[in-house]
Amino acid sequence: MSTDVTARTPAPAPPGKSGGQAPGGLLRLMLDGLRTNMRRFGMLIALGLIVVLFSVWTDGDLLLPRNVSNLVLQNSHILILAIGMMLVIIAGHIDLSVGSLTAFIGAFAAVLTVQHGVAWPVALVLCLLVGAVAGAVQGFMIAYFGIPSFIVTLAGMLIFRGLTEIFLEGQTLGPFPGGLEKLGNGFLPETGPDTNYHNITLLLGLALIVFTVVQEFRDRKRQQEFALEVLPRNIFLLKLVAIGAAILVVTMLLASYKGAPIVLIVLGALVVGYGYVMRNAVFGRHIYAIGGNLPAAKLSGVKDRKVTFCVFLNMGVLAALAGLVVAARLNAASPKAGLNYELEAIASSFIGGASMSGGVGTVLGAIIGGLVLGVLNNGMNLLSVGTDWQQVIKGLALLVAVGFDVWNKRKSGS
Repeated sequence: MSTDVTARTPAPAPPGKSGGQAPGGLLRLMLDGLRTNMRRFGMLIALGLIVVLFSVWTDGDLLLPRNVSNLVLQNSHILILAIGMMLVIIAGHIDLSVGSLTAFIGAFAAVLTVQHGVAWPVALVLCLLVGAVAGAVQGFMIAYFGIPSFIVTLAGMLIFRGLTEIFLEGQTLGPFPGGLEKLGNGFLPETGPDTNYHNITLLLGLALIVFTVVQEFRDRKRQQEFALEVLPRNIFLLKLVAIGAAILVVTMLLASYKGAPIVLIVLGALVVGYGYVMRNAVFGRHIYAIGGNLPAAKLSGVKDRKVTFCVFLNMGVLAALAGLVVAARLNAASPKAGLNYELEAIASSFIGGASMSGGVGTVLGAIIGGLVLGVLNNGMNLLSVGTDWQQVIKGLALLVAVGFDVWNKRKSGS
């Protein structure tokens, strides 16, 4: 009597599952994840490469603590405008008036504080209200009269530029009160023991790292609960490490100079607040809806006119805030202030991932796009590159960013 015994051979384990990760398996997985999420991380990687290149070309001058602080101060107004412009572009519109409105608000603040002696806190509130009114008027004509945003804001650009000349009578007006000037040039006060670093800045940096990590884990868990696509675990952890390292480096650089500029705290609050609105609030989802598919949004009950009106009202407030920051930074209001600011804000939005057709973009993307332009400007100034070539290089950067967006869409569609 014989027994037929069949030899059982174990099934081959998938690569990287038995005996640890197969050689090259982790790297291959990471590269696949980066390829899949290239739209999301493309400009972030580009920003890192630009920083590294200019650090090498300038022999490290780009990352000197004083230069990093100046980089924040010099570009804060563009980053503020880029946040509002990103919302406008996501909603499927454009705003060409923000540069002129920025100059007008600076002139209005100078007339109030310098000529009429109005207390600077009162002047600040009045300027924000004027910006809100200007944005509301434009938004009302766009949303309820159906006039294209390009035409309305082009008219606004001319009107506000003319009003700036009228208010200032063609002259520079200043200086501003010390309290208002600190908005553009001030730093957080120093407290605590002598550590050779700015203690408050160190604490804020560490708190930001913790907040970012917790928020990322919370967002990932929420996406998984709704069965949405999330980053592979290794890519996600790599992202957290990279973000934490970047925040830590910037924190140490700022803390080794004068500390965090006041305008950086304002900008950080705006990024956190608007990021939350666009990710979690109903209003943010409605902005994406009307920009992505307006007919479908209307059928879903989205009040597209109200949303459009609020988007432009918000843009007016942020333009007013940027105008106060610029005037405080220069400690004077100038008739020529704000030139091409609207183009810088639009370029920052598109470089940061906004789509020409609307419905796509993030607040963080606008900040990244603004930083790309800011680092390019600062690095080329350190290298003594002429303004003519600076314009050419920034134009090419914008063209490459938009071309990448178009290519990525076609690739995804195919």
